[in-house]
Amino acid sequence: MVYSTTSFSQSLQQSQYELQSAINKEVQKTIANTISNINNSISDSNKISNNDSQTQDLNSSSAFQQKSLALDDIPLQEVRVGDINIAYKQIGQGPPILLISGSGNVMDVWPTHLLQELSKDHKVIIFDNRGVGNTTVGIKPFSIKQFANDTAGLVSALKLQKTDVLGFSMGSFVAQQLALTYPEIANHFILYGASCGGHEGTPQSPQVVKALSDFVNNQTENLNLFLEVTFPTKWMRENPNFSDTIPKTSEIILSTTLKKQFEINENWLSKNWTGVCDQLQRITKPTLIITGTEDQAIPSSNSLILAGEIPGAWLVQIRDAGHGLMYQYPKTFTEIVKTFLNITGYKMG
Repeated sequence: MVYSTTSFSQSLQQSQYELQSAINKEVQKTIANTISNINNSISDSNKISNNDSQTQDLNSSSAFQQKSLALDDIPLQEVRVGDINIAYKQIGQGPPILLISGSGNVMDVWPTHLLQELSKDHKVIIFDNRGVGNTTVGIKPFSIKQFANDTAGLVSALKLQKTDVLGFSMGSFVAQQLALTYPEIANHFILYGASCGGHEGTPQSPQVVKALSDFVNNQTENLNLFLEVTFPTKWMRENPNFSDTIPKTSEIILSTTLKKQFEINENWLSKNWTGVCDQLQRITKPTLIITGTEDQAIPSSNSLILAGEIPGAWLVQIRDAGHGLMYQYPKTFTEIVKTFLNITGYKMG
């Protein structure tokens, strides 16, 4: 189910071969062994069932809902950052890791399994972006740079000297901008469902853009078109109850905010600007890039571009996974994240 290609892999383009000397061969061997172990684990579970869905991870949807309710009991906190009040939650103790949500996501929809496992060894910080959920909208225009400024302000307000950063989709755009504008903030970067945008990036297909635009602008009531951008059709057929395993929340996103987020996403992915691809060699912190091979929202080829630009970056591709791979294969996703943090700097328990 899972295969890994680091930026020094033979399968990448010739221009990426320069990165080979940056990675120690023993680390390469460890990575390969780790991914092999993950594959073996998934293979064993496949003897029981044909997927590594969250239903398997948590045994039943009722158990999943119980664990979600436990996370709901974590107190909501607020802190003033610039012109907005940012709502956030903290889970666990240890080195901090900050999770930056994607477009249209509130903080409570991060996978329960990911939060629970990371919080065993980390202080996990989740928050709502500007204008989302319990975070106020403020007066400053929406942009990826502004979201990076907001995030840096949150890190400062929480008096964190450094933090690990995991950005999903739009959050991965913010994480890249954060790495370029505030390089001192992070120990590690995890870019999931990512693109460096601009003329070097791979854009969304016109069909995907239309499906997302119609959904955001309420021009369609066909939820399936939106879901097909997030999850592979075959996987949804095999897991008809998958929506039961996605955390439920009472948080809301106003339609005006949703439209603004969609606009800045499309601006980032547009070929009408330079993007940040040619700046990524400035990222010197250990970086993991993770994608699903069937990602329609942010084509997986973008992750190969990122891996070729960021020195020593890890690239992990999950076969047959879409943009919502952290919900499709939560155990696998979490294990890869923890393995990366372990090998590149932290002892995990």
